[in-house]
Amino acid sequence: MRLGTRWDVGDEAPAGLSDSMLRAIARVEAELEADGIDAVGWRWTLTWLERRATAELDDGTLVREEHDGTASIRLPEPE
Repeated sequence: MRLGTRWDVGDEAPAGLSDSMLRAIARVEAELEADGIDAVGWRWTLTWLERRATAELDDGTLVREEHDGTASIRLPEPE
């Protein structure tokens, strides 16, 4: 069993994440910045299920490691 963790947007992601997860998280953060979204105080929550990582941002964005090693990004549904 692996324990999850939390970290702030813009901070270094936890060790042990795959390159595909790191690239996907960086992409989400770059898009937030490009869109002018103030994400100060936002945090990622990392959990593990069946040895695969899932990172959820405070706004509901999910970055999930798939079975083939790629990472998928799911944006929250607009309100």
